[in-house]
Amino acid sequence: MKKRYIAVIAVSVVMAYLLFAPTTIEPVSWTPPVAPSLQDGEFKENALLANLERVGKDLELTGPEAVIADAEHRILTGLDDGRVVRLSVDGKTLETLANTGGRPLGLAWHPDGRLIIADGIKGLLALNVHNGDLQVLTTESDGVPLGFTDDVDVSADGQYAYFSDASMRWHYGEDSQAVMEHRGDGRLLVYDFHNSETKALLNGLEFANGVALGPNEDYVLVTETGSYRISRLWLKGDKAGQQDTFRDNLPGLPDNITFNGKDRFWLAIFTPRNVFLDVFADKPFMRKVLIRALRFVPKIVEHRAMALGLDLNGRVVANLQDSSSGNYSPITCVREIGNSLYFGSLTENSLAKLPLTP
Repeated sequence: MKKRYIAVIAVSVVMAYLLFAPTTIEPVSWTPPVAPSLQDGEFKENALLANLERVGKDLELTGPEAVIADAEHRILTGLDDGRVVRLSVDGKTLETLANTGGRPLGLAWHPDGRLIIADGIKGLLALNVHNGDLQVLTTESDGVPLGFTDDVDVSADGQYAYFSDASMRWHYGEDSQAVMEHRGDGRLLVYDFHNSETKALLNGLEFANGVALGPNEDYVLVTETGSYRISRLWLKGDKAGQQDTFRDNLPGLPDNITFNGKDRFWLAIFTPRNVFLDVFADKPFMRKVLIRALRFVPKIVEHRAMALGLDLNGRVVANLQDSSSGNYSPITCVREIGNSLYFGSLTENSLAKLPLTP
């Protein structure tokens, strides 16, 4: 009888916590589109990423979130401990170029040879890869501090850096809160190298994440992780200044996006859509319960390697997956380098590589 009494009290305490404990998250109701199937159709499950080559697996590459190559075909990435590193061509040796003191995420080259870094903690940075000189370009826009600088792309003439601020309210490491709250406080920003000014191009984005300029820089794409879509802002032509949707109702949470310079965008899918997030989308109270529970249990994330290739009209032309045990996930970046795809991950201990078939 005493044990039953204790059990009842314990359950009551847990329920009271889940239902009434203070939380700063204030979710809003929304209606997501019905998730596309992974059993058939254009997102049908497959094992095309099952045999990825692990690059730098003996070099302690903890959390190589993004990936980019230099003119000598050496791979650069940013790590969880704040380091920006460069791998030798054979992937066997590692050189530390700098430590941002934050969390380097998105990477892009400036035409003058500097590496532009979207650092989730420190803001938008520029690194001289030859001497390690690190410069803070901007930490705010329109008087509002950057909350979670996420990804960046740079115009070919070197004047503009287009970058994302995932959330003005939540910071690096608080992505679950931002996605669950769904308040649309992400921004697409532009930094002008000529006058050092930063301004917002798009507001109201749902966890603004990956950024990529399109062909001829006619437009810039930004992934909205919290809404399973890719938004587009036109920069040139009759549509300049207009926003539209490049691709909607994705099968998972979109992360970084890159352009191969010709005919394809590569999109990293962090994880497939979660049924609880969708079912509770119009139930803010239940999302509060979920966020309280996540303080004590692991994030509800399916470990599936997933990346998509999209043509210039947003159509799926490549569907790459692997759901087997020990797969390389979560994938946060896919970049076409030479005749291979290179993959980065927020939590894996290596990069990964897949040869492209002709």
